[in-house]
Amino acid sequence: MSRLEDNLHAVRARIDQAARAAGRDPAAVRLLAVSKTWPADDVRALAALGQRDFGENRVQELLSKAGELDDVAVRWHFVGQLQRNKAAAVARAGAVVHSLDRAALAATLDRAGQEAGRPVDVLVQVDLGGPEGEVAARGGVAPHEVPALADAVEAAAGLRLRGVMAVAPRGEEPGPAFARLARVAERLRADHPGAVEISAGMSGDLEDAIAAGATLVRVGTALFGDRPLPCGEFEQHQPRESQQSHPPRRHRSDGDDEPTTGQTRR
Repeated sequence: MSRLEDNLHAVRARIDQAARAAGRDPAAVRLLAVSKTWPADDVRALAALGQRDFGENRVQELLSKAGELDDVAVRWHFVGQLQRNKAAAVARAGAVVHSLDRAALAATLDRAGQEAGRPVDVLVQVDLGGPEGEVAARGGVAPHEVPALADAVEAAAGLRLRGVMAVAPRGEEPGPAFARLARVAERLRADHPGAVEISAGMSGDLEDAIAAGATLVRVGTALFGDRPLPCGEFEQHQPRESQQSHPPRRHRSDGDDEPTTGQTRR
């Protein structure tokens, strides 16, 4: 059995165990393999094992892999911060956009979806807050701003509202943050019944996300391994203390789903 196959079985086992512990059907939670920095061959290998959903956080990398793997039946997801001047390319690739965080971006994606002849599936990214000075560092709109943005999406012919996405804040246990996201998602579904997806949880905190109702967990490191850095070294992860029986959580610097922050939005 290959390293990737071993890792895939281990992650799926964690998802199943977490879902059952939360009284949920494991089939209600999908695995999104975040393949950023890893070669297309690794995506192809996981696809051959039955993995279908893959995520990238840089447009150029998503387009490159989608082109190289156009013979493979995979569904692409974009999980990074998206600039408007690159939105049309993501829409043409048919990717699900997890990081819709402003009306201007919704308008650009709407036009792209209409031009492509198929609606762009989008999730509203929610800012769950964090320590002072880090609010919105993960990207997203404040919870009270979600309804207005969701209404704008629902009114757009080139978009399809699928749900919400968030990253747990740094310096805080993820469970309460994911519970806040679940409340936002519940209110959203009351107005938009088709917005059923909750994209939350990474390698270090997927159990907490599933307990709060996540339907998509974004996992990179636990599947592919530590990511190579430009200098040729590898990311190192320091375990956090945890009282739970599952493997210790990492700091959320593990980058499974790190939105690309600090970019100029257009």
